[in-house]
Amino acid sequence: MTMSCPGCHKGVMKVYDFHGEEVDNCQTCGGMWFENGELNGALSTADNGNDKVRIEETLGQHLGASARRCHHCDCTMEHYHLMDGYQIEVDVCHQCSGIWIDEHERQKVVQSPLVKQVLADLDAKISVKTWVFQFLSQMPIEFNIKPKTRPLVTYLLLALNILIFMGYGFNGDNTDWVFEQFAMQSSDLLAGHHPWSLFSHMFLHGDLMHLAGNMYFLYVVGDNLEDALGRMRFLGWYLLCGIAAAATQIAADPTSSIYMVGASGAIAGLFGMYLMWFRHASLTFMFVIYQKKLSPMAFFAIWLGFNILGLVTAGQGVAYWAHIGGFVTGLVLGVTMKSQVMASNPLLAMLNEPEVKIAR
Repeated sequence: MTMSCPGCHKGVMKVYDFHGEEVDNCQTCGGMWFENGELNGALSTADNGNDKVRIEETLGQHLGASARRCHHCDCTMEHYHLMDGYQIEVDVCHQCSGIWIDEHERQKVVQSPLVKQVLADLDAKISVKTWVFQFLSQMPIEFNIKPKTRPLVTYLLLALNILIFMGYGFNGDNTDWVFEQFAMQSSDLLAGHHPWSLFSHMFLHGDLMHLAGNMYFLYVVGDNLEDALGRMRFLGWYLLCGIAAAATQIAADPTSSIYMVGASGAIAGLFGMYLMWFRHASLTFMFVIYQKKLSPMAFFAIWLGFNILGLVTAGQGVAYWAHIGGFVTGLVLGVTMKSQVMASNPLLAMLNEPEVKIAR
């Protein structure tokens, strides 16, 4: 018996082998019909990190009656999210337990077990240990996907900054000499002196707290960005953001003779790229004693607000323009390279889909 397509009502349904299961496939709209158990079977066979999928028994939110009718039972189907946190919409027949999936949702459904596993980590509750650490340090905690490779360049940058500081930071005379030779001064650089300081200032820090803050933020975002970009490109864009940050500070205050040191501008550039590619991340923010997970957009909006406030009210002693310049450079790089980065990181691309909803 010829059955009409539940999706377009025009196409002919033909048997199609889908990851080892024989399913009905519309030759016109490409949608697929799964009999009871067939979706579980196909997803258990597909390469998605789970060989015992039970998604048919754990569908997400019920969205009400569907506009489609079951092509077996000729009854109105029901509309559901595929699963909580992954709002792909599927149609289910309550009489025969069949499931209809549109063609554009096919690959997302196949990879849904992998997305579910990652969402479980991202949506994990904040532990008491994490709360105590953040209360004492007032530093953010990141909830994100784990990198596939060891972030060697990030570790190298951390070690290099720490070792350089240890070489001079505990002796006043050594600090004065190092800053005279390698810290950046806008007026000095524009006069043609110490041109290497445009690069070397990124590896110097004023004190232990300055070093600790910068290295912590480098550690938080560096591993994921290095994983997404690759080691050499990550290092290149890190250095470029640092140079762009310094150039912004020079343009804003070309006559300044104040020493500019620190990796803050380069790390601000990492923030910009992170915001463009890791919108699904969660970063906790401590409001006195109340810990709240925030999206990268909300978190970096607060960070940028503090920098703009500091620029307006203070303006001296902290290179706020460098922070802003580095951040904007990172945003531009993030937008420019987003399609390329997503193409080479399929899981990251899936997590950037609008159907993914993170619990915060």
